[in-house]
This record gives sequence, structure tokens and C-alpha cells, in this order.
Amino acid sequence: MFTQGFDWHPVILSLRVAVIAVISVTLLGLPVARLMARREFYGKEMLEAAITLPLVLPPSVIGYGLLILIGKNGLVGQALSGMGLSIIFTWWAAVLASTVVAFPLMYQSAKAAFGSVDMNYEKAARTLGAGEVRIFFTVTLPLAWPGVLAGLVLSFARALGEFGATLMVAGNIPGQTQTIPLAIYFAVESGDNATARTLVGLITIFSFLVIFWVNRRARSFLKTY
Repeated sequence: MFTQGFDWHPVILSLRVAVIAVISVTLLGLPVARLMARREFYGKEMLEAAITLPLVLPPSVIGYGLLILIGKNGLVGQALSGMGLSIIFTWWAAVLASTVVAFPLMYQSAKAAFGSVDMNYEKAARTLGAGEVRIFFTVTLPLAWPGVLAGLVLSFARALGEFGATLMVAGNIPGQTQTIPLAIYFAVESGDNATARTLVGLITIFSFLVIFWVNRRARSFLKTY
């Protein structure tokens, strides 16, 4: 399956980017989803539309927006430049792109999961003196876990396969920013079908195994509860 001198860097980088992106969308998405599932406030619909916008926007549009934001003349780019930092055309830019496109998937799954939790359990915990943080981690999150787990899987798969936005902000720099989707595209472009087939096989098998394992874990969880 593997060609002689096969370059593992795109595989390792893609996994690194996907893992960091999933951690980011989890830390950001869970509190936002919990708030949106339980609170009503003015402008909620507009905020939710903005949060889920990356689901319908072309990846190239998202990439261009990020390019404007973190480029040399962008608001964030200028601030980082003043501190002697730059993330444009680095693997951190790939993490940012993957986080942005994966966030709505985590948000939607977590929001639906939190919305399905019976609020009477939370109210009962409050009457027993539990604080909001403790209620979230001991009552709400365990009950919503299957939905949250689905969000994790979808976010990971989306981050692992991100192409358009990553190409715009991170570029295709072999050994630095070249992820699996980029490596596949440019391998096909250059006629290196052996490398393309190997990478396609790897990402397909790995994604299948991850989804298979998560489905089994979710089924075991549901039987337990």
C-alpha cells in the first residue's frame, strides 16, 4: 500500500490539526450551545444564524474572510505582527480554518443534546444546593453525552477533511502546512496517483474506524443509562 519514501507528514499534521480543532470547538461550543439551549434573549436568532453560517458558506469564502482577518493588513494580523507573531501560512492557520468550519457541527449537536435534557433534573440538583458548574458536569453533560459525542465525531471528521479554507490561509507548503486533503489534491494534479491512493485509503480507513468506535461507545452508553 505504501510507496517507497512515503511522506507521513501530511498524515501527522492532519491528525494534529484535527485534534486541536476539536478541543477548541468543544471548549467554545459547549458553553455557547448550553446558553442558546436554555436562554432567550434579544437577537438570539441573528446570533445563531451567524454561528451556523460556516455550514452554508463555501470554504473558499470562509478562507478569504480569515485571510482578511489574520493577514498582514487584517485586524488580528496587525495585532499579532505588533507582538512579533504571525499565523498566516503556518499550520496554526490550518487549525484556525478547521476550527471555524467545524464549530457549527459541534454547536448544533450539543444544542440539540442539551435541549433534550429534562430541566427537572437540573432543578432538583439546584434544590439540593448544587452550583451551576457542578450541575453542568454531573447532571446536564452526562445526560447529553451521546449528542455531544456525535458533535465531537462530526467536528473531527470535518476538521480532518478541511480543504478550501485551509488552502487560502495556510497554503500548501510541503513539510509545514500540507494536510492530507491538500496532499491528495496536489498529488493528483502532479500525476502521483500512487501517493493519492495511499492517502485516500488512509483517511478513509481511519475515519471509518473512528466512527465505528464512537458508535459502539454511544450504544454502550445508552444501554447503561
